Amino acid sequence: MSKNIVIVYFSGYGHTQRMAEAVAQGASGTLLAVDKEGNLPEGGWDTLAAADAIVFGAPTYMGSVPWQYKKFIDASSKPWYTQQWKDKIAAGFTNSASMNGDKLSTLHYLFTLSQQHSMIWVGTGIMPSNSKAATRNDVNYVASFSGAMASTPSDASPDEMLPGDLETARLFGARVAAVTAKFSA
Repeated sequence: MSKNIVIVYFSGYGHTQRMAEAVAQGASGTLLAVDKEGNLPEGGWDTLAAADAIVFGAPTYMGSVPWQYKKFIDASSKPWYTQQWKDKIAAGFTNSASMNGDKLSTLHYLFTLSQQHSMIWVGTGIMPSNSKAATRNDVNYVASFSGAMASTPSDASPDEMLPGDLETARLFGARVAAVTAKFSA
């Protein structure tokens, strides 16, 4: 039985959107974009309410989520108040220009959000590519367990994102789908 997985994301320059698309491909999920003013499209809150799993995605700006995503998160206090997302599967992903770029701070922020909503967090389940033979284009080269991470140089277009980072996002989406199927059986 197919599960309803929603990837709710904000993308300032298109890189996080490419990650969201890869996660959605792996999860057979639905994309839900937060707009430039921090709002969901018409029916967006209903889409999240109906989801079995919600995957949060945002770029890392200045060590956290951008203000547009923070506005969406703050607006989630209404479903929080009724615990509407309780026991849904949750996961997160992020991208920034630097190899570290404080991406873990963003994932921790998304994790904390999920815990406030009483959700069940899923990590990558992907071993890191951390041997001497590893190359920058290997799966999980950025070595994240908490959620999917990508590093894209500040002067690279979304089309120049590394296939290894996008494959990491796709595999992450597939893991979210597998865990959702186990918990929603």
